[in-house]
Amino acid sequence: MTTTGTTVSATAPNADPAGPAAPRGVVWLVAEREIISRLRSKAFLVSTGILLLAVLASVLVGGIVSGIDHSTKVAVVGSAASVVDKAEGLKGVEAADTSAAEKLVREKKVDAAVVPDESAATKVKVIALDSTPSDVMQALSVYPEVQLLKPAGQNPLLIYFVALGFGIVFFMSAMTFGQTIAQSVVEEKQTRVVEILLSTISARALMTGKVLGNSIMAFAQIAVMALLTTGGLLATGQKLLLANLGSSVVWFVVFFAIGFIMIAALYAATAALVSRQEDVGSATAPVMMLVLLPYILVIIFNNNPAVLAVMSYVPFSAPVGMPMRLFLGSAAWWEPLLSLVVLLATTAVVIALGSRIYSNSLLRTGAKVKLSDALKG
Repeated sequence: MTTTGTTVSATAPNADPAGPAAPRGVVWLVAEREIISRLRSKAFLVSTGILLLAVLASVLVGGIVSGIDHSTKVAVVGSAASVVDKAEGLKGVEAADTSAAEKLVREKKVDAAVVPDESAATKVKVIALDSTPSDVMQALSVYPEVQLLKPAGQNPLLIYFVALGFGIVFFMSAMTFGQTIAQSVVEEKQTRVVEILLSTISARALMTGKVLGNSIMAFAQIAVMALLTTGGLLATGQKLLLANLGSSVVWFVVFFAIGFIMIAALYAATAALVSRQEDVGSATAPVMMLVLLPYILVIIFNNNPAVLAVMSYVPFSAPVGMPMRLFLGSAAWWEPLLSLVVLLATTAVVIALGSRIYSNSLLRTGAKVKLSDALKG
């Protein structure tokens, strides 16, 4: 076996780097090996557990905060209760009569009292301790219906946290499993295990199995997070937020599934260019930037329609850009379909190029293989 120069020739007769199309069973064996390897990794299990706990904790904290009763307590007597019930932000505390209501006000158990008063135009009277309770008066006021020509939109803080959620889930999953693929590829090259593997299966089958195995693990992680989030929102009574997030989360899962395969293929291809673990970082840095940029952009421009529109059609940022537009309601029904077609086409091209780079670089040791040489073969 010769290792001088940059190419290693395997001794087995069928060790062609590209090789013929491998049976599905062979690809699944490689994928299964990747899955078992991840499940046996304590670092992976611990990091996944921490991530899942963080997701669950954020949902529960949000539920606790939203569940805190911020209503103003007022004592109510008789028919005044129906008036208070219609007022937003007020919580009625029943009192037997006006004297009992005044006692509750003096003891500061309520902020004010609303009692019947037939002589008043509104048929009720407000009793307070030492100053006019502006919040109570404002809640009891009757306003005409208002039509807004330019609605303010959703809560900016909620938009920020949704953008942060989409961005960090895509970034962490792509980085974690992408780096795992890269390190696995280089480890096999560095220990010469790849020469034995290629004597049995083709390089394309090896790459496909790696991408498939890690994709399954990434999808499983996302599915568990989605289930935890859904269960947490339901358990804490945040059904309205769940309804608003529903379609955007579904589209996020779809875009993530395809986008991750594209990123995984790039990680496998770029890692195959080097032969030492020390060089993995520099080789995969361009791919890492493609994953990092959408995360940064969606946080900074989470409510910017123009930037999000561009992001939703750029393949590397579409998995976070398009779901955000769907959450904000700024995307037409056909836009996610068009964006998905663009992402599918780009993923197919990336897989073809990545497979070629991977196959032509896997048996080359020594210095880093130039990208142009890997594409030529």
